[in-house]
Amino acid sequence: MPPPHSAQVHVIQPTPFVARLFKLMLCAGAVALAGCATQPRQTADANSNHLLRDSYLLSTQSDPLGAWLDKKDQLAVDYPQSDVPSSQLPKTMAATALKFLGVKYRYGGDAPGEGFDCSGLVAYAAEKSLGLKLPRTASSQAQEGISIDRDELRRGDLVFFNTRGRRFSHVGIYLGNHQFVHAPRTGAAIRVESMDIAYWRKRYNGARRLKPQAETAQR
Repeated sequence: MPPPHSAQVHVIQPTPFVARLFKLMLCAGAVALAGCATQPRQTADANSNHLLRDSYLLSTQSDPLGAWLDKKDQLAVDYPQSDVPSSQLPKTMAATALKFLGVKYRYGGDAPGEGFDCSGLVAYAAEKSLGLKLPRTASSQAQEGISIDRDELRRGDLVFFNTRGRRFSHVGIYLGNHQFVHAPRTGAAIRVESMDIAYWRKRYNGARRLKPQAETAQR
């Protein structure tokens, strides 16, 4: 009896062109995966010097105006008792700065129409409320007025921080209750923050108290 007919399996061999195309696709996929894997590392290395600062500031950008309104009962500016109508009371430095909550930071900015950087906001508020012409940089402003200890802080005092690896590289205006108003950095907005947060507590450099140009001016 002849042997039974065995089934034959036909294997389709890829043409040389298809084989080359498949190899090219595999190589392209490997390169793409390698690029995705290395890009975050390169970005992290490039930003390593600012990682801590940026991660903190980015985490506190939510609605600075809303944050202020939530705390207005604690941080509201106090005027001395007076028979003078409130509309005629002198502006305070803190109140002037607080008008610009939510305004975007702008490097070199020192006017409402263009935005503010940290020292620009302080210089503007000091001129409008105290009649003082302050130097333009935070480090120069740290030489104005008189030095005071942290436990002596009052509303309107200037508070300084080391945020760039050098003393007095950032400045804000103290509001009371361990809070201050400042213009943080590019991409952020003027806002109120707590000096008790670890980032600011670690970088605090000191404080200065300015004297008003006119006797009737208040902080």
